[in-house]
Amino acid sequence: MIVAGEASGDRHAARLVDALRERVADLEVFGSGGDELAARGADVLVHARDVAIMGVPEVIRGFGRLWKAFQTLRKAATERRPSVVVLVDWPEFNLRLARKLKREGHRIVYYVSPQVWAWREYRVNQIRRDVDRMLVIFPFEEEFYRKHGVDAVFVGHPLVGDVAPAATREEFFRAHGLKPGQELVALLPGSRRKEISLILPVLSGVVEILKRSRPGLQFVLPLASTASREHVEPLMEAVAGDVRIVERDTYSAVGHADLAIVASGTATLETALLGTPQIVVYKVSAVNYRIFMPLIKVDTFGMVNLIAGMRIAPELFQDDCTPERVAAEALSFLEAPERLSAMRAELGRVRGLLGESGSDASGRAAEEVLRFTDRLG
Repeated sequence: MIVAGEASGDRHAARLVDALRERVADLEVFGSGGDELAARGADVLVHARDVAIMGVPEVIRGFGRLWKAFQTLRKAATERRPSVVVLVDWPEFNLRLARKLKREGHRIVYYVSPQVWAWREYRVNQIRRDVDRMLVIFPFEEEFYRKHGVDAVFVGHPLVGDVAPAATREEFFRAHGLKPGQELVALLPGSRRKEISLILPVLSGVVEILKRSRPGLQFVLPLASTASREHVEPLMEAVAGDVRIVERDTYSAVGHADLAIVASGTATLETALLGTPQIVVYKVSAVNYRIFMPLIKVDTFGMVNLIAGMRIAPELFQDDCTPERVAAEALSFLEAPERLSAMRAELGRVRGLLGESGSDASGRAAEEVLRFTDRLG
């Protein structure tokens, strides 16, 4: 049983299933995920697009959907009795599910750790109680968990080596009506409905400002698998003619961009692995900001900066995340090619910190899952 609830978790889960099936050909998989997990033949009982909810008010409003998903997955686990339950990221949901399923006698492996080292560290106590093995994708996490008595194994990052443009620059520009001799900025407003609603209007304002400053500038918006055109297009109506929406080719859109403006999350790491300079942005509701900000222990938010151990990409969060501030930061890069070159060099260093290829990471994760099953079987 595999449970993922967001676009990035769906990708990790799909790669894990590929690696598991290389080792166990007749593997049966069911649970929660998105289109990528479904494409692997998994029985997706709960689709990620229906449960990708963030923030306290939003969770309250979407409680019915989340509760239904929780009960669906719990019932499926009870009826099918999987050899092991693999929970992928999505901590607000998965930690609750871990507690229930552990009490019901299931073996729990957690893949892609909650960021308890950054905020809400007290959750490590629940993880120690409810998770039998934690598979971590950043090297510093293994030591953190072992210090707290959690059985943790560093398997590497599953995206390393797997993140690459599907098309050449010339092919991509031609397919989307872009001019290859002009600069390109990629806009990534997130994968969840609420974050897109908060961040995309800011990015639309950025486009308006940058178009006035650099008339030849081009823009693409790679659409996350959990997002839809119907939601995105009204939020960027004022700049609709200036932004190309790209579906199912995010890595080409970002990899061939001169600069990316990226919502904090897994996308910042994917952008780093593609070697594209970036500006990290994020915005939450005022209520969520007041609730969660006091719980955060780190002074930087972008995953790329956390891994680097220093702020190599600018971060504009909450009140600083305005069209004017983001546009000014973008111009400071576009008008200074040496800054873009310097960040590309730092991104290369980040890539080196994450270990070997992603297929190796997914393979190691698969072996840990199977070894864990064998050990307790």
